[in-house]
Amino acid sequence: MKLVTIHTPILILLLFLIRFESTQAQVWSLQQCIDTAQVYNKNLAMGRNNISIAKEKEKEAKANLIPKITANADYKYFSNLPYQLLPLSTFNPTAPEGQFKEAQFGVPHNINANLQLTMPIYSPQVYGAIKTTKIASELSGLQYQKTEEQIYFEIFNLYYNAQILHHQLGFIDSNLVNTTRLLKNMQLLNEQLLAKGTDVSKVKLQLAQLKTQKENISSKYTQILNGLKFAMGIATEQNLEIEPTIQYKDIAEYIPSSILDVRLIKTQNRLLMSELSALNKSRFLPSLNLFGTFGTTGFGYDQQPNDFLKFFPIGFAGVQLSIPLFNGTVTQRKINQKKLELQNNELQFGLLSEQNGMQIKNTQQQRLVAQMAVETTTEQIKLAKTIYDQTILQQKQGTASLQDVLLADYVLREAQQTYLMAIFDYLKADLDLKNLRET
Repeated sequence: MKLVTIHTPILILLLFLIRFESTQAQVWSLQQCIDTAQVYNKNLAMGRNNISIAKEKEKEAKANLIPKITANADYKYFSNLPYQLLPLSTFNPTAPEGQFKEAQFGVPHNINANLQLTMPIYSPQVYGAIKTTKIASELSGLQYQKTEEQIYFEIFNLYYNAQILHHQLGFIDSNLVNTTRLLKNMQLLNEQLLAKGTDVSKVKLQLAQLKTQKENISSKYTQILNGLKFAMGIATEQNLEIEPTIQYKDIAEYIPSSILDVRLIKTQNRLLMSELSALNKSRFLPSLNLFGTFGTTGFGYDQQPNDFLKFFPIGFAGVQLSIPLFNGTVTQRKINQKKLELQNNELQFGLLSEQNGMQIKNTQQQRLVAQMAVETTTEQIKLAKTIYDQTILQQKQGTASLQDVLLADYVLREAQQTYLMAIFDYLKADLDLKNLRET
């Protein structure tokens, strides 16, 4: 009991520290968000399953080359034995030609049990399916990469939006401090009959507008974080903080390479060509299969006094050659469809190449303009802040009116907003350029 009493304060302190630490929001870098999405995002998990499915289909196609063994068994009871017509000359050599006598053969009970083996020696359908499923497996991998890129692009967008809103909240907090300080000065001047009551009301209105703006931005910030958590695949209840520093200057140049959409189209083209080749081969080439059967056949008779049940072995092996001659132009119709699909694929490739080149040029121009705007607005904020501070000082000295202060405050806020929009435009253009040139 004494031991428990000694350690209880320590235990309480440890529990408090653990709880305190668990309630603190973890700061997530952009890379951590992407790594988390790689593990927990459900769309990516489904994409990995689709890759596994495609690989299993490829193995399934190859498994058609493996011999197949089946066990067969059947039992037949003939209530009426089948009839056969026998020439009368079988029983009477002098009987005239063209006359027959009906006869029943066999016994009522027939039992068959056997093992049957089949194996394709050459089948254009099987080899075509193996080649096609292999390309389809590659296509599934590219589609997964496409999904991966889309999710990463979404995370980039959400993360950048959250950073912009975070800085916007910081600017609002700074403006609230300035407006609150201005309100106190105006109230003091009003008490000294050096300012009008309407001047105080104007500052109060501006303060209320800033508080409302902060509530709206805070709500948007929370929604963006929830969207980021969803894209990462974690619970929305989990605490999350982003890195506030915006890394927007990237001096590295991108090396142009084929984008993923182009690789997808090229792989789809290979898939269509493989399917077309398989159709052409199945249209003309024969199939050769090996087969064999080993088993027993039983005959039974249940009438006295000669009832019996006897089994006799049966076994044979052979090859089967199947040559396609005419299937009602079904294959030709499928070939025509594949040719049209190939034409669309080639048109899509040309369209995408032209579109990609145009978008790269436009995005490069947008990024350059946005970069210049960031540099310009940075200086504008410094200048606007200097003007605001000087106007506040002049207002205290009685050489500037409240209208001058409010105008300087408006100019400062506009400069802040323009700066944030310029950074966002740069980040978006930079991300678009990466997406266009990503391998």
